[in-house]
Amino acid sequence: QVQLVESGGGSVQGGGSLRLSCAASGDTYGSYCMGWFRQAPGKEREGVAVLYTGDGSTTYADSVKGRFTISQDNAKKTLYLQMNLLKPEDTAIYYCAADPRFKRLCVVDGSGGPWAYWGQGTQVTVSS
Repeated sequence: QVQLVESGGGSVQGGGSLRLSCAASGDTYGSYCMGWFRQAPGKEREGVAVLYTGDGSTTYADSVKGRFTISQDNAKKTLYLQMNLLKPEDTAIYYCAADPRFKRLCVVDGSGGPWAYWGQGTQVTVSS
């Protein structure tokens, strides 16, 4: 079992920045695909960025490329999402997820299958 706890959400004006953190605990041995997802009111949950812990490779959704950066701190067992140039359309609940899948299935579009572990989510609100 893996437990994930997000933090760092909040309210910010458009153009601002936030950094989300996801602390992992439990059985985190081995390589995992870890990712950030978001769900806005009335919309389906969508992938934002994923990272394969084995080699640190990353993939981003087109909507956040060049603005968001996903990274990891192995020593702290923490996943981060640095969000810059935030837009009102980035407003959503952001979730951290983890799954012990092969690298080729570590994709942001959901085609890699269901994720085993989820955090409780953290709200991000961007005002215009």
